[in-house]
Amino acid sequence: MYSEEEYLRIENDAFEKSEYFQGQIISMAGATPNHNRVKENVAVEVGIVLKQNKSCRSSSSDQRIHIPANSLYTYPDIVIVCGPNKFSPLDRITITNPSVIIEVLSSSTEEYDRGYKFKLYRDIETLQEYVTIDSRKPYAQVFRRTADNQWILADDAFSLTDNITIQTIGATLQMADLYDGTENVSSLLPPAKE
Repeated sequence: MYSEEEYLRIENDAFEKSEYFQGQIISMAGATPNHNRVKENVAVEVGIVLKQNKSCRSSSSDQRIHIPANSLYTYPDIVIVCGPNKFSPLDRITITNPSVIIEVLSSSTEEYDRGYKFKLYRDIETLQEYVTIDSRKPYAQVFRRTADNQWILADDAFSLTDNITIQTIGATLQMADLYDGTENVSSLLPPAKE
């Protein structure tokens, strides 16, 4: 069992990223080329939107977040913070107030990201939307917090011709853009009309 302070000391000197949860340090797996391509595409599309919305900014998977309510330290694929950053009192580089979290799913992370990790994310008081995007096939979901603190599936897409909306930042993202350049996924585009 490790304390949070021990984890942060080890993690800040490490070459590879690890999560921390309730005394355990968990190594993070590497990503596939499709996972990385989708993540980069999402970062670009979100970045274009956020150039117009100066009150919010995004960070990719090197930005650690902490959830004090349940002890999780983790690195989401994309984090969007609206308003000033709030930092962990133990570490001035770990954010505690994301507004939107986006996770790109792979075979090894899908169950965790859709299930228990999403449960842990719901303990973040500032979190308004949680987005999952599958790296293997066109499939995305947007979960949104309601005024009475419930979480609903607010949007989903199953085709490269669909789009998803991230309401918090006023972004409508085209699925074809999110999967551009991926292997075996782009072939699922419908044929061009003649």
